[in-house]
Amino acid sequence: MAAQRRTMMQSHQSWTDDLPLCQMCGVGRAPNCVYGPDGKGTQSHLMEDGHLMLRGEDGCFLYGVFNGYDGSRVASFATQCLTAELLLGQLNSSHTDNDVRRILTQAFDVVEKSYFDTIDDALAEKAHLSNYLLPHNENMSFHQLSSQGQKVQERLKELEQEVSGGTTAVVALILNNKLYVANVGTNRVLLCKSSSDGQNQVLQIGRPHSTDNEDELQRLAALGLDSARVRQAGQIAGQSSTRRLGDYRVKFNYNEIDLLSSAKSMPVIAEPEIHGSHSLDGVTGFLLLMSEGLINALESAHGPEQVNQEIVAMVAAELAQQTSLEAVAQSVVERVKRLHHDVYVSGRQRAAYCSRHEDMTLLIRTLNYPLADAVLTPTQGGRIYPVSVPYSNSQSTSKTSVTLSLVMPSQSTLTNGTNTASTLEEGTPTPGQSPTATLQSTNTQTQSSSSSSGDGSLFRQRGSQAAQPDETGRVPPYVDFSQFYRLWGGDHSDGQSTQGGLGPQ
Repeated sequence: MAAQRRTMMQSHQSWTDDLPLCQMCGVGRAPNCVYGPDGKGTQSHLMEDGHLMLRGEDGCFLYGVFNGYDGSRVASFATQCLTAELLLGQLNSSHTDNDVRRILTQAFDVVEKSYFDTIDDALAEKAHLSNYLLPHNENMSFHQLSSQGQKVQERLKELEQEVSGGTTAVVALILNNKLYVANVGTNRVLLCKSSSDGQNQVLQIGRPHSTDNEDELQRLAALGLDSARVRQAGQIAGQSSTRRLGDYRVKFNYNEIDLLSSAKSMPVIAEPEIHGSHSLDGVTGFLLLMSEGLINALESAHGPEQVNQEIVAMVAAELAQQTSLEAVAQSVVERVKRLHHDVYVSGRQRAAYCSRHEDMTLLIRTLNYPLADAVLTPTQGGRIYPVSVPYSNSQSTSKTSVTLSLVMPSQSTLTNGTNTASTLEEGTPTPGQSPTATLQSTNTQTQSSSSSSGDGSLFRQRGSQAAQPDETGRVPPYVDFSQFYRLWGGDHSDGQSTQGGLGPQ
């Protein structure tokens, strides 16, 4: 039987190994880290996250982020099995939205059942050995019992490692240029797209299945659980998710867990919540899939209020500078990691929340969104890349003022729109023009824009042709500092002169 289970797992892998990767996608990752008193970090366990970024037939694309825990076994199995259940002919362009939702739900059900099939024998052996340890065998001497008991204990530990663990999962499927999202657990999906008025809107698709999700608490209460107690606990068997794949302890032995013991049926489930379809016709932007570890790291450092906006801002800034999506995703993950570390070593108010972080994964899928071109100077007619200013480390809360980017010159003037809690404003990127981004937060008084209003615009408008040097060999500046010089002169007209004076020499 065990050999059959191993064969099934190997067959899933062999079926999916030859599927092509999506080239419009990039993934960034960082392992878990625990900081010591000196600020140095150490990895406490092997990387447990998994991800998918595959291209199927008939215009079908499959992406996923899996947040594994207590080992990577379940996350790895889910990536292989979900791929086999979705990209081997099950989906085609003739399917309706209801068909796609049904197939996604069935795929998750197959993954759950197939995984437990693979550990059936180990669970049976574990149960048998556990019964052996009960003090019922009076025919064995104390020495014999202790010797054999030690061997049994060692084997039980091996079996526990083999069968324990689980994963949360979020999957994005694109078919017929429509987006479907299936979520189990606490990962997150953001869709950033340009609206008709040239601004970017950020949409979080779905809510995490956590102990503070009202819908999930109502579901658990209907099963007989005390929802107030679940909310107060904040975790179920060590995890914040109320839905997950695998984890036999909360699936089969939930009656032995005090918090879950009153449940009438299985409280922690693997049924996905399906969202979509969302039409991607004419959409310019990007799709983000993030693991819980990445979200929690940024929330710990800056608070939960602006996490979506901050992540999108970082991605937009990196997309304007990097030439590969892998570099974009990895740069954003490294930036979050650095922010988290800097808050910890600063000793400020939120440092207590930043003593450690879990594995972090970010998957970026662009939607007709241009990457940066090769670097050219202004005199060569190349693009001027945005100036990415690091987040301030002097703030003790999430009220962080950030200048995302500065693009010059620009042929058109961008106007700020109405700010919402989850909106990143950005000029619509077009070929040959760097994307510009403006983050407006209700928590800060600072706003940044790629243009200024009024007659005396800060940025001089210039065509796309290469700038020509004057008779002195200088290229005319893109930024007009004459007003600055004039104001400076007015404030320092007390007769004292600065060394060399101010203004162009």
